[in-house]
Amino acid sequence: MKKMFLTFAACLALVLTGAAVTQAATQRLDAIWARTAADSVVLDGVLDEADWAQAESYVIDYATDAGIPGSGWKSESGWAPIDPTHAVLNFLVRNNQLYMGVYIQDQSIGGSTQFNRFDGLLMGLKDHTLDSWPKPASEYFYSWWHDELTDPQPTGTMPGFIGAWAELPHGAPRTPEQIAAWDAVTVVDGVTNDDAVQDVGYTIEMRFDLTVMGYDVTQPGGDVVEWNISLYDCDWFWPINVNTFSSNRVWWQGPWGNTSWYNEVRIFGAPEVTTTSGPAPVIAPEMSIKELADIPTIDGVLGEAVWTNPDVYTFDIQYDGGTALYDTYDGVGPFRAGQFQPDVNGGLAFIADPADATVKLYHRGNMLYMGFESRDAVVQYHPDLNRWDGFIVTIDDRVERGSDNQMLTRRLSFQVGDTGQAVAQDDLLSFVTGGSAQVAVSLMAGTTVDTFGTQADTGFTAELALDLTSLGYPADLGDGAFFFGVTLLDGDSFLPITDSYGTRTWWYREFPGVCCPTWAHLVSSLSGVPDLGEGRGGYAITTGGSGPSSRPDIRFAMPDRNLVTLEVYDVRGRLVEKRPLGEMGSGENEIMIFPARRPGAGVYLYRLHMANPVTGMPRGVLTGKVLLIK
Repeated sequence: MKKMFLTFAACLALVLTGAAVTQAATQRLDAIWARTAADSVVLDGVLDEADWAQAESYVIDYATDAGIPGSGWKSESGWAPIDPTHAVLNFLVRNNQLYMGVYIQDQSIGGSTQFNRFDGLLMGLKDHTLDSWPKPASEYFYSWWHDELTDPQPTGTMPGFIGAWAELPHGAPRTPEQIAAWDAVTVVDGVTNDDAVQDVGYTIEMRFDLTVMGYDVTQPGGDVVEWNISLYDCDWFWPINVNTFSSNRVWWQGPWGNTSWYNEVRIFGAPEVTTTSGPAPVIAPEMSIKELADIPTIDGVLGEAVWTNPDVYTFDIQYDGGTALYDTYDGVGPFRAGQFQPDVNGGLAFIADPADATVKLYHRGNMLYMGFESRDAVVQYHPDLNRWDGFIVTIDDRVERGSDNQMLTRRLSFQVGDTGQAVAQDDLLSFVTGGSAQVAVSLMAGTTVDTFGTQADTGFTAELALDLTSLGYPADLGDGAFFFGVTLLDGDSFLPITDSYGTRTWWYREFPGVCCPTWAHLVSSLSGVPDLGEGRGGYAITTGGSGPSSRPDIRFAMPDRNLVTLEVYDVRGRLVEKRPLGEMGSGENEIMIFPARRPGAGVYLYRLHMANPVTGMPRGVLTGKVLLIK
């Protein structure tokens, strides 16, 4: 069984047996539980089964970050929306079927033959049945994009299925096997393709067969489904209103269905986590990067004792390492790792000396230290990236944003130079020049740099030091969330030149912009406060909302003074109340959810936003649910 599931099952057992587990340093915004439903779910678009009221929920709003590191939004055409997307997603599992209930507020619902001029959902689900790495995405596209029809499209038209489990041309009847693999029913509160009267919104009840995609959430310890979603919204297009027309999309972690950008949502499911099993287990970071007192000399040698310390996080990267190696990776690493051999000199030569390296890392305060050992029989320098000997480390910046409003990924690259020196490239070059990073390479015994493969080498080692404040981290590292990946580059040259080749082999993420980084936690342990990577003075719900109440309250803890805002939604995703709570101090705070006017009895979802009181920059989000009784 994958290491991911062994570790996951062990952590799950601790939670379910009541053992002490420290609260997560920051809430995972790329992961959610799909609880096991007690009863069958009927696809009718109503969401009236009792299990839905106990399902975990996630709110997505246009022009609001749906969760670091990969979420974003984009305007496709027209004006800024006067009716921006507001959606609530709910998840359940039963009999190895994943169910999703979605409610989307929308005053103008419809579609067309033109891409981006429609409402709907574009999703990707990684296919674990395929014998390839990283596991590719299969497209699940459910929308009002009907290119098989003509414009203007008939009023009352409903969404259709496109992608992995649909027929071509679009709109063709689907087979029973396709329907069994993926199905959905939508109920519209309004009239589609007709803006004469404002619509209210629509509800989607959807089912994914996980078995055909290689998952099994019914096994002991469960499984983790790799998934992402983009919500498309087109308004005032039926007929077009030139003063209000808008077309846009917002996504949770990844924007596309048939390719993998930025990140993905990890949907956790297990038979032990049900709609009646109490609070959902905390989803911990995929790994912890510990803080150690040692400060190495950056000479590339790896001679200090710290590099043999078992507390240093360590992993191997090997070309053709296969599942035996991948299964040692944490989290979804076994499915995100991969390799690639580009064309060199017009062909793909036999790989006589496959890439093989070990990577180590730890931090001290805001300084990140990484050590690399590449065991390489042919160490060379070549200007072509495809023939480098070196590494690419990708780390997400905690302040800067990309063109899609996602966290910007920095590319810290270095290669072995022509005299065996470290040659910093890409973003690492600017950091080294600016004094916030150091990098050094040391050739191992018997190694010389040449591009002819005439002498057998043993390899090289390297050290990298990076001041994380140059990537937007505060001096105390803030919430400690850390998103990164590592790529090993290996070029071997021979005579004749047609025997030369290059490879890239990666752990988690290959390049900036592609899926997926790991969600790691930078542990702070030198302050004297114990920290296991799951609770470094972060934001946490401490008590409240655990049982029915006529006056539900929330107690929550913050590490800093913040501006706090409360949002409350009903289970359909409609905003019931939004209340600025003002500036609140660090430590534990308590608020009433409904201090004055109380709505009807039922389940309500809440979301607390924390922001820096000086700059207004977001610092944290906490979510939960309460049961209000009269």
